[in-house]
Amino acid sequence: MHLAEPLDRRDGSGRPARFEAMYTANYELILGYALRRTQTREDAADVVADTFLTAWRRFDEIPTGAETRLWLFGVARMVLANHVRGLRRYERLGARLRSEATTVGPHPQTDVDDADDRLVAAFSRLRDNDRDILILAAVEGLTVPEIARVQGCTATAARVRLHRARTRLARELRRDGFDV
Repeated sequence: MHLAEPLDRRDGSGRPARFEAMYTANYELILGYALRRTQTREDAADVVADTFLTAWRRFDEIPTGAETRLWLFGVARMVLANHVRGLRRYERLGARLRSEATTVGPHPQTDVDDADDRLVAAFSRLRDNDRDILILAAVEGLTVPEIARVQGCTATAARVRLHRARTRLARELRRDGFDV
């Protein structure tokens, strides 16, 4: 573990050992979540590091038991949102710089006719919030009440958001020729 503050094993509070146990129990879950939401392993590693750094800094606020996992998913979700905003700023700058540069010529368009590619394309056209809730439900296997805890909303709001995200995904899939 690489943290801003060293883990002092002589700390009488037991905090380092409790943090290490929490980290060990949840690291793979948070890494998997980050890998599914980022484009590179390096970005996922950054998200995981920032998530656990936040956990270390806010250790006394972390709920116990099964709630720990949901709290960490919530932190990872916010870290990812910050990451995506940073990427968008970077992309806008790159686009501006490219538009100011001399273009070499047209770039060939690649055909997207494989079903997996069409599915990925449909999913990528969804808003970040829709993708996030669908991943929490379908990939992470969270229940609606658990999703509500991660997203900081009521179970009813989470249920409505999940339904709307599924509806928008179905619309995008139909647009790409899937029979949904």
